[in-house]
Amino acid sequence: MSMQGGRGRPGTKKDDGPKAKFSQLVPYLKEHKGSLTVAVILSLIGAGASLAQPMVVGNVITAVKKHESLTGIIVSLIAITLVSAIAGGLMYYVLAKSGEGVVLSARQKLAHRLLRLPIKEYDLRRTGDLVSRVGSDTTLLRAALTQGLIDAAGGVIIFVGSVIAMAIIDPLLLGLTLLMISVAVGSIGFTARRIRSATTKAQTRVGDMAASVERALGAVRTIRAARAEVRETEAIVNDASQAYEQGVKIAKLNAYVTPIGGLAANAAFMVVLGVGGYRVAAGTTDVASLITFILLMFLMIRPVGQAFGAYSSVQSALGALARIQEILDIPLEESDEERTDATARKASNKTAIEFKKVKFAYADQGDEKSPEVLQGVSFKIERGTRVAIVGPSGSGKSTTFSLIERFYEPTGGEILLDGQAVHSMSRDSLREQIGYVEQDAPVLAGSIRENLLIGSPDATDKELKAVLAEVNLTEVLKRHKSGLDAEVGEQGIMLSGGERQRLAIARTLLAAPPILLLDESTSSLDGLNEQRMREAIDAVAKNRTMIVIAHRLSTVVDSDQIIVLEKGKVIGSGTHKQLLKSTPLYKELAATQMLD
Repeated sequence: MSMQGGRGRPGTKKDDGPKAKFSQLVPYLKEHKGSLTVAVILSLIGAGASLAQPMVVGNVITAVKKHESLTGIIVSLIAITLVSAIAGGLMYYVLAKSGEGVVLSARQKLAHRLLRLPIKEYDLRRTGDLVSRVGSDTTLLRAALTQGLIDAAGGVIIFVGSVIAMAIIDPLLLGLTLLMISVAVGSIGFTARRIRSATTKAQTRVGDMAASVERALGAVRTIRAARAEVRETEAIVNDASQAYEQGVKIAKLNAYVTPIGGLAANAAFMVVLGVGGYRVAAGTTDVASLITFILLMFLMIRPVGQAFGAYSSVQSALGALARIQEILDIPLEESDEERTDATARKASNKTAIEFKKVKFAYADQGDEKSPEVLQGVSFKIERGTRVAIVGPSGSGKSTTFSLIERFYEPTGGEILLDGQAVHSMSRDSLREQIGYVEQDAPVLAGSIRENLLIGSPDATDKELKAVLAEVNLTEVLKRHKSGLDAEVGEQGIMLSGGERQRLAIARTLLAAPPILLLDESTSSLDGLNEQRMREAIDAVAKNRTMIVIAHRLSTVVDSDQIIVLEKGKVIGSGTHKQLLKSTPLYKELAATQMLD
């Protein structure tokens, strides 16, 4: 069923993949406009205090020269310095809190979508890569806020104020200073834009690494048994190395950007000091004005450096946002055009499920057209009956279940539930009528109780114990002192294969669906567990329509109807005795006692 295979990277985008714009970051910022407004005000207060300091220092020099009292000026300088420090500290806290809020918002948006994407997206993408987008990618959004944006806003005030004051003091020195800064800004522009692309690539590599780790840990016992630890470790290390290489590339770009601001400041200082010193010696300006100008110059250059840092941070954030936005832009399984108000009617039709010339092919891959998995499949399943679907591997058995559940849509034909076309129902109302137990039914890490309550959160302990008894799992409760609170381990490792399958059936039965789809796998079970599985199936088949994808003859023989599939076509339908006479493939499968 899965389109995933091998060591490939399905769903991983090319290096020139999706791009994000700053406008896509704005909605995250708007969610915290209150605290950001406070941060801006604090930034402006700090900027004003910073601008006042050079002017006060100039007054100190003038007062000393004129032998005037310094008490009032020094008190003012101390007060201004304290205001600047307090405003800066408060602004940092507000920004940090807002930055965490932006990260939380992005994670909440992803969390609300990740479990609601079309099933094909999970088949095409690696789980670890999706996890990486929720973790490391969202973290980078914080940098866009805490490492520059608001500082840059306050920096604009400082820059403009400094320029005005410097123009009043000495226009010539101002022109020389701006020339030095302009050269720095021009040289940084191209490099900073490359940071966004490099960040996207780096985050993609981190996603690949997370996917490799998730893949290996999910099959750690198989890897240990096959003595494949070295090979799997090498695969993870290779992904980590590629992430490292991209990280180093970003570091090189930042290493180029970072010192340019300092270089521009030093160059401007030397030019101003030389030219300004000459002008003081020539008597065209005084020492107080030159010192005030130099202090203003460094004050002006600081926000320029902050702007460079903010630009780099925003480019990195946009690189990560591109990967986040890629997931957010995928239409949810329930499309806007779908009739979400349509509900499945109460059972009134004699036919529970009907396939009418149903065709299905997975989406085309590249230039190759995908073959049809189902080729005009037609059958009827009467309400309250027990039906088995059999056939060789690849015949389309599991695909029929996926289409009934609307994990995928048919590419041709029609599927009816109680005489109503399933595509006219919302998926929620459809799935409310159907219970589905996968072949490798997942058991989630946690307790037996937590696993049972997934689909029925309001069920009582009495109901939980009753449904466990119905599928012959009471002995699991007896062997654990914790009873329903007994831990099942990661992927249910503390349970046997048969117990995991029966726990999945119990979980589905709690919702009391009138139709049950059971992809029953007994091929790996021992005789005792197989017998218990058959007893569980017999018990749950009462008073409901049950469709079983059968893998053992013992599951099939008592079915009211058996549907035989081969290469996506129905080649036989009837009871066990009828098919032994009419369908050679079924006879062959029955003879081997294996129907998979």
